[in-house]
Amino acid sequence: MELIIQLEHLSVQLLLAAQMIAVLLTTAHILLSNRDVASTVGWTGLVWLAPLVGLLLYWLFGVNRIQRKAHQLRPQISASNDARTLAAERAHYQLQQRFPQWVPLGHLGDALTHTTLKPGNRVRVLINGDQAYPEMLRAIDEARHSVALSTYIFDIDPAGHSFVDALERAQRRGVAVRVLIDAVGQRYSHPRAPRQLAARGVPVAVFLESLLPIRNQYLNLRNHRKILVVDGRCGFTGGLNIRSGCLLAEQPLRPVQDVHFELQGPVVRGLMSAFEVDWNFTTGERLSGPHWFPPLKHAGDSLARCLPDGPDEDFDVIRRMMLGALAQAQQRVRIISPYFLPDQVLLTALNVTAWRGIDVRILLPEHNNLRFVQWAAQAQAEQVLDGGSRIFLSPPPFDHTKLMIVDDLWCFFGSSNWDPRSLRLNFELNVEVYDRPLAAQLHQLFDAKQETATEINAAQLRARSVPIKLRDGFARLMSPYL
Repeated sequence: MELIIQLEHLSVQLLLAAQMIAVLLTTAHILLSNRDVASTVGWTGLVWLAPLVGLLLYWLFGVNRIQRKAHQLRPQISASNDARTLAAERAHYQLQQRFPQWVPLGHLGDALTHTTLKPGNRVRVLINGDQAYPEMLRAIDEARHSVALSTYIFDIDPAGHSFVDALERAQRRGVAVRVLIDAVGQRYSHPRAPRQLAARGVPVAVFLESLLPIRNQYLNLRNHRKILVVDGRCGFTGGLNIRSGCLLAEQPLRPVQDVHFELQGPVVRGLMSAFEVDWNFTTGERLSGPHWFPPLKHAGDSLARCLPDGPDEDFDVIRRMMLGALAQAQQRVRIISPYFLPDQVLLTALNVTAWRGIDVRILLPEHNNLRFVQWAAQAQAEQVLDGGSRIFLSPPPFDHTKLMIVDDLWCFFGSSNWDPRSLRLNFELNVEVYDRPLAAQLHQLFDAKQETATEINAAQLRARSVPIKLRDGFARLMSPYL
């Protein structure tokens, strides 16, 4: 009996020693990782104060295991370095001549993306799936060489079936079709879109798929990009997923407002390059050649650039671009976001921008489709309002639009929200555009939405009951993973 007790005691000591070693090694990993101080303190505290839970959560959610070298995966373009240098100089010459005060922001984009602004683009605004889906389907039906489609959600409903049919038709007439769907996003639909597409003979892949989600080492990372490129020449991007809820004219049960954009001109290469990197990472197949990357002619007068962002070498690109744009603002800033949980740096930047006398207005949904996000947003909205920005709540249907406009020129749109998940964990893609007519059109869109919205003030938030404030405060603690 005494021997058994001694063995049990020894086992406990060994387990405690193993736990201590695991805690020390994990702490070292946290300290050596390139992360902000608040995150380091939070993870370290959790690992030491609740070792079993902390270790499990950190190694599941706290580690970025994706080490993609996107510059090694991007397709080899036939243009020489000298030609690219001349294109860069031409773009900055146009920026200097047309909008000289915006040159610093152009340089910021160069440094963040290692690409240059592309002159000669045309951008069309497409409101909801009612305008966007017919144009996207028309482009797929007119495709002659290639179709590249990446989406987060691809519902198998009437809208989804129309895309499945169009992609199958393109594949059957000899067009090279590639479809990429996120592993988490595919779970929104039953049956799942990848199975439906594969059954029709359409080449499809799932980004970071795992048979058992709990064993997926990339569980917390999602490809949130929305990209459609046809023949390498015509591109679509924005906030739209593929689902019938975005067809408001059909009066769906759960309607969703959104804005999408059609792009033509040299900037489309940025969309195709982002897709190629994701496709190559997922499948190992390289997409290259003129069917995917044809020479692109000027199609309009916009200066534009794609900004891919993700937990790899493109980390923190979009957030830093937002910070630069806020610093650039001289007159007004307009922001529309369905999920608005900016970190403390962005909050401070918004406050500083408003304190400089800039008219900052933020449009958020009155009723969010994610309750925890709405509670968390309420918890920090008081800080935004105290800084001088104004917040408006738009009535239903839920507004999924993602848009930022600075002064009367700079437009920023794509898949990214103003929250930690989009800005630190997801793979996203936004586009920046210097275009006065486009900015005027988007300002009109914002103003029309604001007319039906309700403005809130700090006094209303302070008047919330203590239980509501506690609920919202707790939800805010979870904001990095909402």
